[in-house]
Amino acid sequence: MTSATEPTEPLSVEQLSATTLLRFATAGSVDDGKSTLVGRLLHDSKSVLTDQLEAVERVSADRGQDTPDLALLTDGLRAEREQGITIDVAYRYFATARRRFILADTPGHVQYTRNMVTGASTADLAVVLVDARNGVIEQTRRHAAVAALLRVPHVVLAVNKMDLVGYRESVFASIAEEFTAYASELGVPEITTIPISALAGDNVVEPSANMDWYGGPTVLEHLETVPVSHDLAHCHARLPVQYVIRPQTAEHPDYRGYAGQIAAGTFRVGESVTVLPSGRTSRIAGIDLLGTPVDIAWTPQSVTLLLTDDLDVSRGDLLVPSKDAPPTTQDVEATVCHVADQPLTVGHRVLLKHGTRTVKAIVKDIPSRLTLDDLSLHPHPGRLAANDIGRVKIRTAEPLPLDSYADSRRTGAFILIDPSDGTTLTAGMVGESFAAPQPVKDEGDEDGWDF
Repeated sequence: MTSATEPTEPLSVEQLSATTLLRFATAGSVDDGKSTLVGRLLHDSKSVLTDQLEAVERVSADRGQDTPDLALLTDGLRAEREQGITIDVAYRYFATARRRFILADTPGHVQYTRNMVTGASTADLAVVLVDARNGVIEQTRRHAAVAALLRVPHVVLAVNKMDLVGYRESVFASIAEEFTAYASELGVPEITTIPISALAGDNVVEPSANMDWYGGPTVLEHLETVPVSHDLAHCHARLPVQYVIRPQTAEHPDYRGYAGQIAAGTFRVGESVTVLPSGRTSRIAGIDLLGTPVDIAWTPQSVTLLLTDDLDVSRGDLLVPSKDAPPTTQDVEATVCHVADQPLTVGHRVLLKHGTRTVKAIVKDIPSRLTLDDLSLHPHPGRLAANDIGRVKIRTAEPLPLDSYADSRRTGAFILIDPSDGTTLTAGMVGESFAAPQPVKDEGDEDGWDF
């Protein structure tokens, strides 16, 4: 690994294009030192611009601090700086010679759990911070549960402030054992535990001289080497149609292409495809990528598909391989996190957005609300308040082609929208959660519905 004291040259375009991309999110309780960890990671990996560092040094000096407060590199809002907390999700982009990173720094307050859902929804890895003096607390379990619900494939437990407990191995081992047991119960597939001191820089970028009993990777080394095994090119192929291209020019009088970003999988010329929800079938006559015909395309490329038949295809439709088409349904059962201040209630009329398709819907039932501290289920709460996670049953006005979230995080997710003002109400994940309630028998489900 490159030493933090060695000068580093900016990576060239060729070097960046040759590296893989890792999306990761950070989470931790208030005052666990999460912003300091992110700041230390950016600083010691030489990912901070000179003027940014100078501004942090100036503000720190004005506060009477002898060393730069690296947390200021991430807490960008004035309220965050004044209160010393993280409120909004902050995205940071940086790169090393081995990998490119998109970091989502999420809040630690219980009232901002919904923000963690936003930041971790696309993450390949989540870093959960714990204060070595406090150990695993309720908010730690909440963050682990959210990571498990969102099917984040890799979770790192960073036991911070080891300098304040004398760098004792026994403290780290006890916390690591408790967290690993809890996260494993939730079904987290891979858990890595690392003892650190973000303030002193121990095991963040450089190995610690104070913890010779630890022989594992530093935080950055693990981020650089963790396998990104979520290759969506081998998942169920899905192309949400975003735009229909019809130039109707002398050069292209009959051109009709269906453009969009491939959400998952691979498409090939000659392959039989089905248009959902109509169910009509055709074959791929051609694929245009950046204006150039290609024989094959895969996620996350943005392409235009041309079909052999002149079908009625429009924005919101989904193109899938005919041999691997998902079922269509108007009855959606899902685990959701409610993100709006106004509650979600039974009978609530909403808009459901799945991919590029938006349809009217009604909340038929809220079978349970999940208590994340002990994973207990509160049956039939009748409503979900802000930050609540629970199970819902939704009836849509039109059939939707839905994958299970466990099979595809891209095409198994949706959001609920307030039809009156366009506010996002709820983030949903189709299918079972790690603690799915027993099926509830609904009587008269079809009574009184107008679609």
